[in-house]
Amino acid sequence: MSLIVATAAAISMAGAATSFAAELPTYEASGLPISPVQIGVLGAAHVQQSQVTTTAPSPHQRSVLTPRTQRTATAAAPGRNERRTAN
Repeated sequence: MSLIVATAAAISMAGAATSFAAELPTYEASGLPISPVQIGVLGAAHVQQSQVTTTAPSPHQRSVLTPRTQRTATAAAPGRNERRTAN
């Protein structure tokens, strides 16, 4: 009995270790992403594993992540949290 428990513990620990080591595969049907649940419901016709995507940033990501070279707006009047000084 203890051999069965030890074997079950070893298998569960090995499964837990491999689940953290690899990413889950992604699939696509007709160029659109599809989940494994959708594959089971709709069938596996014309479903293939997705190709590896690039990690290069998109133009929008580059514009957000790079520092601005000029100011976009100037303060015309003090805001609510700023004190006005009397002259």
